[in-house]
Amino acid sequence: MRPNRLFVVVPCYNEEEVLPETSKRLAVKMEELIAAGKIAPDSRVAFVNDGSKDKTWAMIQELHGQNPIFTGVNLSRNRGHQNALLGGLMTVMEDADMAISMDADLQDDINAMDEMIDKYHAGCDIVYGVRSKRKTDSFFKRFTAESFYRLMDKMGAKTVFNHADYRLMSKRALQGLADFKEVNLFLRGIVPMIGYPSDVVYYERAERFAGESKYPLKKMIAFSIEGITSLSTTPIKLITKLGIFMFIVSIGMLIYSIVQLCLGNTIGGWTSVMVSIWAIGGLLMISMGVVGAYVGKIYLEAKGRPRYIIEKYLEEEKKD
Repeated sequence: MRPNRLFVVVPCYNEEEVLPETSKRLAVKMEELIAAGKIAPDSRVAFVNDGSKDKTWAMIQELHGQNPIFTGVNLSRNRGHQNALLGGLMTVMEDADMAISMDADLQDDINAMDEMIDKYHAGCDIVYGVRSKRKTDSFFKRFTAESFYRLMDKMGAKTVFNHADYRLMSKRALQGLADFKEVNLFLRGIVPMIGYPSDVVYYERAERFAGESKYPLKKMIAFSIEGITSLSTTPIKLITKLGIFMFIVSIGMLIYSIVQLCLGNTIGGWTSVMVSIWAIGGLLMISMGVVGAYVGKIYLEAKGRPRYIIEKYLEEEKKD
């Protein structure tokens, strides 16, 4: 029986510093897996260039020319990590029996791929790479990251705890992912919705080999908001509950004012008035902001613009 063909999809944005080492380690791992009969000899590593401004795409083309195990997907412009990852997965879907997605920074343990493939052969369509520890993270990063996963769960956006985008997906799972058409992507929440048999593989995440993180605090906060608003309507429901609460408080204040009037205490306090104005004004602005975020998403979805455009797929050149 022919081994299944694996595509390792690696989104890249300005990764010229780390790409030589990443390609070297992935080449060795792929050769090991082929020699063990776990994957087909024509399996590939597909680097996805997300509109890099450095020499990343030139290096991908060079790797493709030197070793047939490497191929590349070039997006027409920068579309962000999630769109680049989706673009790569959808591009290789027809050629792959299974695909593993991972970042280029070598923080994900490539040796966990062996166990992922074993679980795939055991019948799992999706295998999540889950961090067993966060030793390499600072206390602040560890606290905020774990709080993010818990908050997502509380908000009704179900994700796999301590899982990023290191996962294996079968062809059937990729085809299921293709049915999700939303423009506002949060793959960590979308993939569990596919619902096919899944499992997890635990691994220790290393420090970034070289270069700078593409997710500083500002981007992490924006990513968190994107995830919550893309997968859950809980914030809208919270606004409704907050409005009911404020209405109850206002009734209480009305009763209090009438009682004070009957008692002859008709001189109001300046402090209480100012606090009330600022508190209500702040709540209104926050509520408008949350509603605006959802309206903005509806606006983007209604346009139906493409999530990515493939400028070139190196594997197609060989087919031609």
